[in-house]
Formats: sequence, C-alpha cells, structure tokens
Amino acid sequence: MESINRKPFQGLSNIVRFNWHFYLIAFVFIAALLFFKAFLSPWLEHVAALTALFIMISVVLSLAASWYIHDRSDLYTLNWLNALNNEPGMTIVNINAGFDETSTLLLKNFPACTLSVFDFYDPAKHTEISIERARKAYPPFPGTKTISTGNIPLQANTADYIFLVLSAHEIRNDAERIDLFKQLNLAIKPGGKIIVVEHQRDLVNFIAYNFGFFHFFSNSTWKKTFKAAMLTEETETKLTPFLSIFILAKNGTAA
Repeated sequence: MESINRKPFQGLSNIVRFNWHFYLIAFVFIAALLFFKAFLSPWLEHVAALTALFIMISVVLSLAASWYIHDRSDLYTLNWLNALNNEPGMTIVNINAGFDETSTLLLKNFPACTLSVFDFYDPAKHTEISIERARKAYPPFPGTKTISTGNIPLQANTADYIFLVLSAHEIRNDAERIDLFKQLNLAIKPGGKIIVVEHQRDLVNFIAYNFGFFHFFSNSTWKKTFKAAMLTEETETKLTPFLSIFILAKNGTAA
C-alpha cells in the first residue's frame, strides 16, 4: 500500500509535545532525588539513586518504544491491510477519539472508496490533557463528524470496513464500549470487517510503559467485549510486539 511521508521522529515528537507534563514530573523527581540523596544516610542514598535510575530507565524505554511504534513500524504505512479487499465503491468508516492520524492514509490507500470519519471525543468523559493538546495542534480530517459512542450514525449493513486505530481504549466504561461494538456489528455488511488496533495490558507493554500500561486493556477484556457484542474474532496478529490487530466480523461470517 502507498504511504504518506511522515517527518522523521514525527511520532515521538508528538508524544513528547502532547505529554510533556509527564516528562517534566519525571525530570523533577530525578533532580530532587539526586539533590537530596547527599543529605541522606548511606542506605537511603543508595535507595534514592536507584529510584532515580529506575525513573530514568522507564522514561527512556517508553520513548524508545514510542519511537519504534510511531516512527519505525508499519503502523502508518498500512501494509498490514494488504490482505483486505480494495474494490471501488466500498464504504469505509474510521472512528477516532479526538486525534486522527489515519484518515488521510486510508483515503490515499483506498482512493475509490467512500470514507466517513467519526470523532467520539467528549471532553466531559475523555479528560486526558494530551488529547486536548493534540486537537489544538492538528485540525480534524475534513468532513469529520462529532458523534456520541451511544449513537453511531450508520445504517445497518452498510459498511465494508470500520477502523478503530488506537481509539477504542479511550472508552473506559465496559458497558459503553460493548454498546459501541454492538452498533458497529449492526453497521457492517455480511462479510464486512471491524479492524481494531490497540496496545494491550501485557508484559511487553508493562516493560515499555511501566504503570502506564494500566491505561490499556487486557486481552481477556477485549475478547469479552467482542463476544458480548456478538462479534467473531477472525484474527489477532501483532503489528509490533506492543500493538495487536483484531479483525472482527459478524457472528457466523468468519473465514
């Protein structure tokens, strides 16, 4: 598939730009620990130094993982979609949570298809300051519709593909998330696909993001969500060690 050129380190710079407060807090903690350890007993001095080292390693690992995912992997080349049909006239839906880096890519790689873009960001529910910063820095894709997760404006059996790339985890309430996927189940055509790309709450993401991995959902949570929404999981593959791709279909239509 054809990709749109991204600037070097664009993904990493965005992450630092939108989450700079986390890195500032980490820097302040490291500086404070290194400063005050000189006034501590030898045992506590070692504890302070090790704690500062642990924080520093955690920051470096998270930045390295983010650089690999957003700047070096195939996430934005869309090569991982090569197995999907790409026929003229198909209806494609892309659903984001306030920050959209994929609609332009999808439109370029599916040029003869109809693309609808929905944004379910709700500042009352989705209170992450990073999303607010991202929305200010990047305008939405032209024609993006602001929607509610409880009311997806799609008719039954009309969508060939529905994409949720790094967005579905922002729906923290289980019932709300299941309801969304039930609506998407109704919206896809027989033989249509729902493509979900997400981090998971697993060992690899814990190593990379430390306690930040709690913002992700476990594999069992995703499977319960899909099952409750009456969706069949056709495949689960790894885009990187940190990202999983779920391809879902209506029950009874799995290949």
